[in-house]
Amino acid sequence: MNYNVRGENIEVTPALREYVEKKLSKLERYFDGTPNANVHVNLKVYNDKQQKIEVTIPMTQLVLRAEESNLDMYAAIDLVVDKLERQIRKHKTKVNRKFREQGSTRSFFTNGESKTAVQEPETESDDFELVRTKRFNLKPMDSEEAILQMNMLGHNFFVYTNASTNSTNVVYRRNDGKYGIIEPS
Repeated sequence: MNYNVRGENIEVTPALREYVEKKLSKLERYFDGTPNANVHVNLKVYNDKQQKIEVTIPMTQLVLRAEESNLDMYAAIDLVVDKLERQIRKHKTKVNRKFREQGSTRSFFTNGESKTAVQEPETESDDFELVRTKRFNLKPMDSEEAILQMNMLGHNFFVYTNASTNSTNVVYRRNDGKYGIIEPS
């Protein structure tokens, strides 16, 4: 794993960098072999002394992301690692169970970069300012896996290709906490 540790309003000391790398390297035990992934860590300190850590690990067919805030940076690091471990265990169990049921022997957790991302809504009207465009390959999956990916990314929607119909769908979180799917007619 390649670590990219940045600090905002904080100097990333060698001791802090070493602690982050040591804690995050414990996640490697959940993968078949050492994943060749770039780990993006952003450490922030706010005016009210609140300290925040954001970790993003893009991988093949999966993006792990977590953030935590605490008054102590080292405590925030411990909390974010715990959150990432829970995400990995939950996702690995569900996805590997799905692959076993389908008779596939390939492991979900493999080396590589992620090509899965969430697309921001685009508008073509002159009344709206377009500030970002994202392009990505849509991976065929079922709605359950799309909801899992959406929750791991911490977003309210996720664009994917429906594996059974081969059409582009959007899964989203409703205001009542349940989920909805938008399908083309």
